[in-house]
Amino acid sequence: MKTKKLALLGLLLAYAMILSYIESLIPFFGGVPGMKLGLPNMAIVYLIYSYGNKEGAVVNLLRIVLTGFLFGSMFGILFSIAGAVISFIVMCVVKKTDIFDVRGVSICGGVAHNIGQLLIAAFVVKTSGIIYYLPLLLISGALCGFLNGLIADYMLKYSKIL
Repeated sequence: MKTKKLALLGLLLAYAMILSYIESLIPFFGGVPGMKLGLPNMAIVYLIYSYGNKEGAVVNLLRIVLTGFLFGSMFGILFSIAGAVISFIVMCVVKKTDIFDVRGVSICGGVAHNIGQLLIAAFVVKTSGIIYYLPLLLISGALCGFLNGLIADYMLKYSKIL
């Protein structure tokens, strides 16, 4: 059973990395530099619900570091880790409360991810003027979080690998 779980976690890591790469190819500009769709969040939400928080955290951090070295930069890794850690903590807490379903948890994660990245950006550029991006980031985080959560929900309902 341990081998099967390890193999599935490896496949989900590869899936998240592929989604990261696909996301980097999509020319998405929502008015905020660096705004993305958050496609790898589908795999992370799926992992949280199908395996647990520990497995989700490990795959999430491995995905960020590996894709950062393969396709990005150190700044990309810094921004991704900041957003991912805050997002992951929020998703785990919200999931534990049982207030929201998968889509709601993903929405909270998307919004939290954008807030975490905005805080890091404000620290890096040393200005609070960047806060003007917050409304767009909240809207995009909620919208993309809903769509990613919807897909993750379908993955959980129709997946036969567990």
